[in-house]
Amino acid sequence: MSEIEWKPQKCSSLPLHLQIYDYMKKKILNGEWTIGTKIPSQRTLAKQFAVNRSTIVTAFEELAAAGLIESKVGSGTRVINNTWGLLASTPPPDWITYVRSGIHEPNMNIIQKINEAEADSAIIRLGTGELSPELLPNKQMANLLQIDIEDTLSLGYEEPKGNLDLRKTISLSLKRKGIEASPPSILIVSGGLQALQLISISLLKRGSVIFHESPSYLNSVHVFQSAGMNLFGIPLDKEGIKHESIGNLKRQHHATLLYTIPSYHNPTGTLMSDRRRKSVLEVAKNEALPIIEDGVYDELWFDNPPPNPIKANDNQGNVLYIGSVSKSLSPGLRIGWIVGPEPVIDRLADIKMQTDYGSSSISQYVVNKWIKSGWYEDYINQIRVKLKYRRDLTINILNTYFSDIATWNIPSGGFYIWLQLQTGISTRKLFEAALQEGILLNPGSVYDKNDQEHLRLSYSYASLEELEKGFKRLSELIKENK
Repeated sequence: MSEIEWKPQKCSSLPLHLQIYDYMKKKILNGEWTIGTKIPSQRTLAKQFAVNRSTIVTAFEELAAAGLIESKVGSGTRVINNTWGLLASTPPPDWITYVRSGIHEPNMNIIQKINEAEADSAIIRLGTGELSPELLPNKQMANLLQIDIEDTLSLGYEEPKGNLDLRKTISLSLKRKGIEASPPSILIVSGGLQALQLISISLLKRGSVIFHESPSYLNSVHVFQSAGMNLFGIPLDKEGIKHESIGNLKRQHHATLLYTIPSYHNPTGTLMSDRRRKSVLEVAKNEALPIIEDGVYDELWFDNPPPNPIKANDNQGNVLYIGSVSKSLSPGLRIGWIVGPEPVIDRLADIKMQTDYGSSSISQYVVNKWIKSGWYEDYINQIRVKLKYRRDLTINILNTYFSDIATWNIPSGGFYIWLQLQTGISTRKLFEAALQEGILLNPGSVYDKNDQEHLRLSYSYASLEELEKGFKRLSELIKENK
């Protein structure tokens, strides 16, 4: 159940418990809360409604007496709706069974909690992997949207592969990274996640094995698992994924492809060396193992640009390269791209047309104008400076408060610091304790289910004041609970 925005009116003549009773009764009888829906705990509702717990207890007693809810030890409180009106009529559909039967796997419980907490503006978000609203180019975007009547803005559907002018612009931009890709070999998608979804349903069979770095962003989303794929992690070192074992493992597990984030890896921040990139490509060629290269962080470097993408050395069409502006310009535009062999791009474009009939034409227009005009390059240069400052500030904070309880890497770009706790504290326990204090974390278990000692820290989202306040309090929580 999502966050409840409604709150009882304390100035009303109707008692608080009756307001809550009426609200929940209406939700149930209108079919918004179907039979089997789990009701939040009394403590949670008391906090959301800003009332005493005894008020919630009284409202629950009234709802139970009316035959609308039932509480059981160990399973909480659920909607049952044993009212006479319902008992005398045809039972409604059992939507909870439908929900549980859906093909797409639900998010992990902890990710659902993270997603819900991110909607609370009072939360200090120390793990969020996106730019702070104060870093986004809101004024420039408003100016750009004062569209010149001579501009070729389309409000209709774009062609299957996306706006041709945008694909030409991306083609030119990719050349600066060493990637030769003509417009027909580029597909515009609604962000990097859709790129992965299209690959999973367009190119792979159920039961396919996907190799990835361990830990990996892939473990935090279920695009491949929901399509019946199996994930297999390969360890990282300071240069990137350990490539030596890929060949043997590929033959043992009949792997279908390799997914990698070589630049400023999510979640560890690792930058794969140029030597390792070439070695990984060579192994993949020898083993006929396609590579998905996720390059969404490529442009977020600080002092020196990263090595050219793996795709830049690919002369056999072995690599599908994913790019996006979601991490650099605006997550809300939802524009990314896939680069690959034309038959593959044709297939992905066909499936994309069947799912959403193309990404937003307005967003494509905006992204094209940003890149083509040179504004994007100016803006990304400013973002690099600001992100580097935030990284340095965060490292100084960690040196001050965490030197005796953790170790960490110093990333050369991207958003993330991979912090390893030395205290033995459960990161799940720490996650819950921090959330109670208004601090949101991303535990390592999100990226590797067996990891209980790492946190993915981000310096990109929280304000400078929040970074200091949040990390200081986090260090205190760790010491209090170790």
